[in-house]
Amino acid sequence: MARYDKGHRDTTRRHILDVASAQFRESGIAAVGLAGIMAEAGLTNGAFYTHFASKEDLVREVLCDALERREQRHKDNLENGVPVETTIRDYLSPRHRDAAATGCPTAALVSEIARHPKTTRDAFTGKMSDIIALMAAQMRDGAAAERRRRAISVYATMVGALQLSRAVNDRKLSEEILENAVEAALTLANRP
Repeated sequence: MARYDKGHRDTTRRHILDVASAQFRESGIAAVGLAGIMAEAGLTNGAFYTHFASKEDLVREVLCDALERREQRHKDNLENGVPVETTIRDYLSPRHRDAAATGCPTAALVSEIARHPKTTRDAFTGKMSDIIALMAAQMRDGAAAERRRRAISVYATMVGALQLSRAVNDRKLSEEILENAVEAALTLANRP
């Protein structure tokens, strides 16, 4: 049996997560098979089970990892005093719309997550709560409960608009969806 360098297992696991994350976000969870993930990762199908118990285990890990990265972006924005307007405009940009494989996992996968087992939905729910709390903290005006309410509305607007802008095949309409959603999200975010 071949011996691997220290850290090889972690590096291989990270690589599988990255490949699966991009494929899930680009094509959807149901459309992506383990064989395709492992082939793109340059590994055998059997190697998958060294790292994950099942496809659902992989889905949950991908979600948590991708949402933790998104959460870190929100933390960085908060720590660096980035205004909520910048966060909204960045999220609802044509660049983000066109980069589903590396973009927000919520917009790419939320409709499928609703059909997954409770453990996956629990992990998703926890991360959503964290992201909403960070968005609320980014809003400066109003009591905490009011900022949370507005953050939920803003985030729901952002996710839904990004999904719609990706779904339509009319580029002009897609741009209109993004532009109008920016205005609506800013109105919600800045409402006293």
